[in-house]
Amino acid sequence: MTTLLPSLANHLESFFRQYLAAQRQASPATIATYRDGLRLFLVFAAEQTGKPPNRLTLEDLDRDRVLSFLGHLERERSNTTRTRNARLAAIRSFFKHVAYRDPAAMEAATRILAIPGKRITKRVLTYLREEELAALLAVPDRTAASGRRNHALLLFMARTGARVSEAIGVRPVDLRLDRPCQVLLRGKGAKERIVPLADDLAGLLRVLIHQEGQSLGGSSPIFLNVRGKALTRFGVLHILRRTVIVAAKVIPSLAQRAITPHTLRHTAAMHLLQAGVDLTTIRSWLGHVAVQTTNEYVEADVEMKRRALEKCHEPEVIPVRYRPADEVLALLESL
Repeated sequence: MTTLLPSLANHLESFFRQYLAAQRQASPATIATYRDGLRLFLVFAAEQTGKPPNRLTLEDLDRDRVLSFLGHLERERSNTTRTRNARLAAIRSFFKHVAYRDPAAMEAATRILAIPGKRITKRVLTYLREEELAALLAVPDRTAASGRRNHALLLFMARTGARVSEAIGVRPVDLRLDRPCQVLLRGKGAKERIVPLADDLAGLLRVLIHQEGQSLGGSSPIFLNVRGKALTRFGVLHILRRTVIVAAKVIPSLAQRAITPHTLRHTAAMHLLQAGVDLTTIRSWLGHVAVQTTNEYVEADVEMKRRALEKCHEPEVIPVRYRPADEVLALLESL
């Protein structure tokens, strides 16, 4: 009796529904990232083979096709190395799953799994100084509903260090607005952490919740767009970009920097570090898995390095003029 091998569609459905959602319990953001990466790859493969996506087979998705796709991302789509590596991670994860389900595909999957990620240039972390953050927070018109939301959103991210996905997912039920005020953040890998809130930020969030017509125990997101739906990461980026443009009129240097929602996360970490908070606490605050990630903030803190330099006293050395002790050297010195 002939065994019917799983089709590409079967593998895809098993990968997303059984492996990512059920076994790994991946977050919606992770699933969306993998979905987008594989969708781009299948569209590319369909164009290369002249087949519609529903007629593609595993044989059409070999190592050479993957390498061509990665080159396409960088050349035609102008993707960064980091984005290229993220797309590759999605493809490799899928073929690892395929290898488990279909032993006949093991050899082809192994060749794809052996494709290395590209080395990423490590850039210095960027963050906002106190006066720069103040300029951003002064932009939203707090007499308008959208301005109050924008102000609360930017302050929330800059104070809590929340990732953009964590911020847009916060609900009233996740907040404790009576002392001690705090928020429950749901981070990567279904990890949760509690972050304290300052009284002024707690007050802004309370006003925002009432403004949206929600109760303090509600389960809908608190940061909503004009249609009453949860803000997306692109919505947050749009709000931040518009805010930076206006703030740059006060601090022109802001216009020359690439400020993203993650910059606000870095800002929270750097302000904690400069206030003397220890790295272990900052690591817990941000939800870092590896302490090496938190150590990067120490490397980026130029002010801390300057203070260390000021503590290093230069030795008092009386300069002595060099006098050659040899006639030949003296002649050369005189030329």
